[in-house]
Amino acid sequence: QAQLVESGGGSVQPGGSLRLSCAGSGFFFGVHAMAWLRQAPGKEREVVSCISPENETTHYADSVEGRFTISRDNAKLTVDLQMNDLKLNDTAVYYCARRLTSCSRYEWSYAYWGQGTQVTVSS
Repeated sequence: QAQLVESGGGSVQPGGSLRLSCAGSGFFFGVHAMAWLRQAPGKEREVVSCISPENETTHYADSVEGRFTISRDNAKLTVDLQMNDLKLNDTAVYYCARRLTSCSRYEWSYAYWGQGTQVTVSS
C-alpha cells in the first residue's frame, strides 16, 4: 500500500527554521515528482515547492522563494523541505504529495497525499 508520512512540524517564532521530512513507501519513488503543499485556515491548498523525479529541477511558490529549499534522496525514499526565516503567514498544515513524472503548480493535479504536519509560526 502506497504511503507518504510527514514529520518535522512544530511551533516556531518568526525568523526561525524548521525542517520537514516525508518518507515514501509502496510506490516507485524515483518516477514521481515530489511536492510540498500547504493549507492555511480558511485558505485554499497551494503548492509550496516541487522537485522533479531525478533532482533536475525545483520549483517554489513566490511567497517562499529564497527561504525554503526542497531536496530528495531517491535511495532513502525521502523528500525534505528546509524552511528558513519563517513568517506568520507560513502557518499551515503542510502535506507531502506525489505526482507521476513531472511537477505541476496546480494543487488539484496531485492525487496522492500524506496526512499532513502542522507548522505554526507565532510570536
